[in-house]
Amino acid sequence: RPLYVCKYYMARNHWQIIRNEGADKDFGDVETLPVDAAPPEVVRTALRVAGLIGDGLYGVDLKEIDGKVYVIEINDNPSIDAGYEDQVARDELYLAIMRTMLERIERRKERRR
Repeated sequence: RPLYVCKYYMARNHWQIIRNEGADKDFGDVETLPVDAAPPEVVRTALRVAGLIGDGLYGVDLKEIDGKVYVIEINDNPSIDAGYEDQVARDELYLAIMRTMLERIERRKERRR
């Protein structure tokens, strides 16, 4: 299930969301949306491609152009930074992740019995 949806903007005068030049860093803006406020095709595409990888925690980078959704990459170690990805769900984001981890641990323990 989708946990959060973010729009990431490139750092000023740079092609990535973070411009890292020595000690200086410049970050692009992050806009976090409620999952149900995101375009449905974006959410469907993210779920579909993440499901091709497995049932873990994945970040799916997408680009929407003229109503078409393109997959840029799937991250198996997505960033979840306080104040950014958790802007909407807040603590519930972390609780959802921890609940899933606990459920998986409990299922594994049951299978071993």
